[in-house]
Amino acid sequence: MNLLRMIIGFFVVFAAIPALAQRQVDYVDPFIGTDGTGHAFPGPTAPFGMVQPGPDNSATGWEFTSGYQYRAPLILGFSQNRASGTGIPELGDVLVMPSRTRRESFASAYDKVSEAARVGYYAVTLRDNDVRVELTASELTAFHRYTFDGGGGRVWVLVDLQHGLTFRTDRQPVLESRATVTRDGIEGWQRRANWTTRTVAFALAFDHPVAEHIELPRREGDAAQRFLLAFDLPDAGVLQMKAGLSSVDIEGARANRETTPWWDFDAVAAATAAQWEGLLARAVIEAPARQKRIFYSALYHALIHPSRISDADGRWRGPDGTVRRAEKGIRYSTLSLWDTFRAANSLYALLVPERVDDFVLTLLDHADATGRLPKWTIWGGETGTMIGEPALPVIAEAWAKGSRGFDGQRALAAMVATSTRDAAPVYPGDHSLSQWSLYDRFGYYPFDMTQGEAVSRTLEAGIGDDATARMAAMLGETTLAERFAARAGGWRKLVDPETRLARGRDSQGEWRTPFDPMMPTSPLNNPGDYTEANAWQYSWTPALHDPEGLVAAMGGRVAFRRKLDTFFFDLKPLEGWAYLGQEAMIGQYAHGNEPSHHIAWLYAYTDRPETGQALVRRIATDFYADTPQGLIGNEDAGQMSAWYVFATLGFYPVQPASGSYVAGMPLIRRATIAVPGRPRLTIKRIGNGDRLGRVTLAGRALATTAIPHQQLTRGGTLRFATEPAGK
Repeated sequence: MNLLRMIIGFFVVFAAIPALAQRQVDYVDPFIGTDGTGHAFPGPTAPFGMVQPGPDNSATGWEFTSGYQYRAPLILGFSQNRASGTGIPELGDVLVMPSRTRRESFASAYDKVSEAARVGYYAVTLRDNDVRVELTASELTAFHRYTFDGGGGRVWVLVDLQHGLTFRTDRQPVLESRATVTRDGIEGWQRRANWTTRTVAFALAFDHPVAEHIELPRREGDAAQRFLLAFDLPDAGVLQMKAGLSSVDIEGARANRETTPWWDFDAVAAATAAQWEGLLARAVIEAPARQKRIFYSALYHALIHPSRISDADGRWRGPDGTVRRAEKGIRYSTLSLWDTFRAANSLYALLVPERVDDFVLTLLDHADATGRLPKWTIWGGETGTMIGEPALPVIAEAWAKGSRGFDGQRALAAMVATSTRDAAPVYPGDHSLSQWSLYDRFGYYPFDMTQGEAVSRTLEAGIGDDATARMAAMLGETTLAERFAARAGGWRKLVDPETRLARGRDSQGEWRTPFDPMMPTSPLNNPGDYTEANAWQYSWTPALHDPEGLVAAMGGRVAFRRKLDTFFFDLKPLEGWAYLGQEAMIGQYAHGNEPSHHIAWLYAYTDRPETGQALVRRIATDFYADTPQGLIGNEDAGQMSAWYVFATLGFYPVQPASGSYVAGMPLIRRATIAVPGRPRLTIKRIGNGDRLGRVTLAGRALATTAIPHQQLTRGGTLRFATEPAGK
């Protein structure tokens, strides 16, 4: 413990030293994206941490997937974990709510001016409960501090174990719940079923003994306990609480809590801020203060997830319910892979490469447990959400970019199994499955033999096949590589020669008729051939692995550019479909959802790349801001923010599994990437032109559609030379 105190002391001193330049953490505003569809949260968390304590305004509703909305007038309490920016509510475990007096309802109004958030810290004054609540967190411990109006005396804390963030309206989520009040807190475990079925154990400890406890009568439909805990405080009127969670057992939750053994709230908050500073300072940009606020808030959001799921002793509960122990490293969950494979995972490889091996090992352990790689996990459980096999490009990209902390052959075997075995439903009505027996029979998914999303599923199958082919080629498995490379071209069978858009076909090879390429579809709201998008938006998907092939299929560079021009400038945005990702729109481009994220960058493959460069700047300017409304569309566990980070730096992973980037134009004059163990990379934008002339690294010219990641890791100066349009 003495060593730990010394480390914390260092962080406190570090935080107090006046800096010549403002720290990067000081530019972060955790409220960005908390008002509207961003679904971010303002509470504290460590980078990739297990816990995210924060305020819950509601337990259900699409708007409250993180538990919080900026304009909500009431706070129900403070739960200990959540996901950032997702489209479905989950977690929100162990709601705690303090009050000066015992009240019928502990929910409280609050004065907005009293609410504060910064990296590693959140605070608010509860008007009805006469208490100031402050929150911080370390990697495995949630830490609360309550300062009560009027000083000492008896105070009350509600511990609500029924509460949780849920989208279910047909039933309550608790399957089983056990809890015991201890001398200084409460411990227990639950089984819950909502987005996934999971086990959560908890261990809460206060810095004063429990003077009295009352188990409240269960409300109709409740399956878990609610307790009132009373505390008799000295004159200062301050009560502190630490909480540990675990997917394994109470002992694990207790050990996680005690990784922060002291009761120095301010020191923990300072240490977490210092940990964040160490990561954010890996990308230093020269820009106006407003742009820095947007950039560093985006980088902060991008590094919240994946979230640690393994306990302090390495144990975690896998998707099959079995408790495992990591032989090395950390295991993670909150893997929003359908979103993050597009850019967020690429950002991890660029800025936090030391985490990538453990991310991949998490995927491989999941495959060992279930027979296939995950799609979308939270708290260690598979949700079955979205389509395709997005873990495949994540693994191939990691290998292509030099990660070698996992067995390549083990990874390839998991990729092949996932790409050849039909998937089983994860939940009743789960139809968004890889059905390779059907796919191999036709070379695409016929819309009359599937339960929707046939075109999107076909196009995304190509992303996974290409990734498996690349991985096999990198490992010298030539025959396997050729097999999957051939199947990756299945998207061509759905390119309608009349419209040159991706269009559904039935089992007889007939085109979907009638065909409205503007109509967005989604299985829950408007079933059809596409996933949260329409034909115009999904037709660019093959570029995520075969941009040159897509250019050829659309008639060449000029025709491809004209198609892009129509998409961005000639078609009107749709109205009233925001819940299907149709928001933050330019023409039919919808930045509010991931299928569009790479499309502006595709101008790099045309005769007018400057159009794409201007669009990237427009998107970054119009759809990101340093306000609570600063994210339009779900943050999606870091993907929305990762896009902005790459746009600022001037390059983007259009083909993630290729291990290369496409050049745009940096939105700043200068940036420095400094990752421990790697040479420094300096990024410079040269000149005042509005189009890109050439890109050089250490004086050598690079292809603007294939900037190798491995060359960037060798450091040097990456120069983007600009020139006037038309030159």
